[in-house]
Amino acid sequence: MHLPAPEELITRTAAFVEEKFASEGSGHDWAHIRRVWLGARAFAKAEGADTLVTELAALLHDIADWKFHGGDEEAGPRAARAWLASQGASDELITRVEMIIREVSFKGAGVATPVGTPEAACVQDADRLDAIGAIGVARAFAYGGHKGRALHDPSIPPVQHSTFAEYKNNGGPTINHFYEKLLHLRERLHTAAARRVADERHAFMEQFLAQFLREWEGRDLDCE
Repeated sequence: MHLPAPEELITRTAAFVEEKFASEGSGHDWAHIRRVWLGARAFAKAEGADTLVTELAALLHDIADWKFHGGDEEAGPRAARAWLASQGASDELITRVEMIIREVSFKGAGVATPVGTPEAACVQDADRLDAIGAIGVARAFAYGGHKGRALHDPSIPPVQHSTFAEYKNNGGPTINHFYEKLLHLRERLHTAAARRVADERHAFMEQFLAQFLREWEGRDLDCE
């Protein structure tokens, strides 16, 4: 089989993923993947990481997310391997992409998620940046609505999950997700560039939560 040039493989992969996720409605759509791709590529260049591996892993990081495949953590690596093999990619390249896809996910506030390569750090940082800030807020509620979750329920406290199994089985209100995951992401970033961006996005989420709870509790209704 003809081995495609790196840029050709990236272009084909982007087109494949865009077509597959164009109408996705849970916040894991092509727009999300494209932002992660562009962010990871920029971080890879700044960090001196392998851009081909980074870009392919970023494009394929949600190709078969365990959240939509019955909790199957190997669904994504399998789907990525199938696509890249069909394009004539080398086994070495495929294996490196698979490993990043395995490492990228958040697995619970009490679960460490170390990465083994600079490329994985770049993809994980880009994915986590897209989970915070204004877009992160919007994506959280898109996913919560997709799963039929309540906006907020003060009687259900957030849980700091100590295992990936606990985290995967969580079904709490969307507001809890901020305390269970999103507010933890800034401190877990690897690259200097991602950390600089994260400060403003983290602050926005804190402001949003303060305003949300103020309105939820009616503390802004000063009618006197």
